[in-house]
Amino acid sequence: MGHGDKLCICDCNFPAAQVATNSTSKKHVILTVTLPEALDAICSVFPLDFFEEKQAVYMGPQEGVEMPPAGVEVVSSMKEVIMKNCGGDATIDKMERFSFYEEAKSCFAVIQCLERRPYGNVILWKGCVGPDGLDLKP
Repeated sequence: MGHGDKLCICDCNFPAAQVATNSTSKKHVILTVTLPEALDAICSVFPLDFFEEKQAVYMGPQEGVEMPPAGVEVVSSMKEVIMKNCGGDATIDKMERFSFYEEAKSCFAVIQCLERRPYGNVILWKGCVGPDGLDLKP
């Protein structure tokens, strides 16, 4: 993976195998951990692209559908983990469910975890490691 590539980390209900067939590498990796645990490990070594408008997007419900409480919980945990590892200035936007599926098809790979809470899906934009060992920022 190089800077500018995207990585999809998704929950156990996401159609990961199907989406991965359209990804750049065709890779579908399965991790036996929750989304926050997977993100904590990935974000500890995966720099985010701070030269882009946003560094991550998460799946949100389509118009007219409310995010269930468990979804709110997992999204909150996801944001906490990203901010802890990549700095409190990361921009993490919501993306409508069906748009998220399409965006995920253009990712480098799809990493599926055992997260069972709904909407536990995120796409990260890969950046560069700076001279200080942290995410390179403009």
